Amino acid sequence: MDRKEHPAEGSYTNYLFEKGTEKIAKKVGEEAVETAIAAAKKNKQEVIGEIGDVVYHMLVLMADLDISLEDVEKELRSRR
Repeated sequence: MDRKEHPAEGSYTNYLFEKGTEKIAKKVGEEAVETAIAAAKKNKQEVIGEIGDVVYHMLVLMADLDISLEDVEKELRSRR
């Protein structure tokens, strides 16, 4: 969220914001597929790296759409 509010030249995060929601969402999907492939290979270290990529891109998507972690937590709690 900070990067969205305070852009930094050369920042990959700002590049994603500039490209827009469609690009960010595409990256979330790509990283999720890479995570699934790493998991299928049972490569724990690779899975950890790919999960990091998914989480990062998901957080960028959330910031892009003004969705907070609290919003997601509320949704998850409603599923109990």
